[in-house]
Amino acid sequence: MNFPRAVGRQSGAVRPSPVFLLVVVITVAGGALAWDADYGTRTAQIGVFILVVAGWIVSVCLHEFAHAYVGWRAGDREVEMRGYLTLNPLKYSHPLLSIGLPLLFIALGGFALPGGAVYVHSHNFSPRTQRILSGAGPAVNAVCAIILLVVVRLYGSTHSHSAFWFGLSYLAFLQITATVLNLIPIPGTDGYGILEPSLSYQTRRSLDQIKPFGILILFALLFTPQVRDIFFNFVNALFDLSGLSRYWWTEGYWLTRFWA
Repeated sequence: MNFPRAVGRQSGAVRPSPVFLLVVVITVAGGALAWDADYGTRTAQIGVFILVVAGWIVSVCLHEFAHAYVGWRAGDREVEMRGYLTLNPLKYSHPLLSIGLPLLFIALGGFALPGGAVYVHSHNFSPRTQRILSGAGPAVNAVCAIILLVVVRLYGSTHSHSAFWFGLSYLAFLQITATVLNLIPIPGTDGYGILEPSLSYQTRRSLDQIKPFGILILFALLFTPQVRDIFFNFVNALFDLSGLSRYWWTEGYWLTRFWA
């Protein structure tokens, strides 16, 4: 990918916002609360809930920042003007639909919906750059999942600070879920964005009409029992590659849903 040097040398473009830093602090606070609490206590449940929910917001910010950063390096100057390089979750599309709705699904025990959205002039980029742009977000979720799972695999314990480790495992599971969801090639998803440059002009024009409804189509598919079973079996199979028992993330799941 050939990035304009003038853009690449601009200083101060990447500026983590106070809102993002606050979310990071809240995530750490939730982790600390879960770390010090005895498993099964209300304190542990609240700590895990904060850790998972705030941690998910952090990952959404990193996901969308990855898209924006690739676009910025490729020459889209509006990315910086829109505030996408600040990692501020309020800048990534509609706060309620892009942040609130996914968090509601997580809190209710559902899957991790795709988060925010950034608007990048990808049509000005080469097909290779467009693919990298689309793949950058899911790659961030995959990296987050790997890091979390490695940390839990190396240091986690079911006997010491178990609530914290279960919560971290569930957050990793959500990252895997988000990675797979985003890579499903339905118009409107990152997976389709990776595939789109390889399609003919006529096919792209036809599928453009479906893009606004892509997420709804994805929801409908995942609410179909057969499709949902296939999806979660695949996600669980990926989680199993860590060498951890599914017990770890399911315990985190129930701790997150402390009211259930």
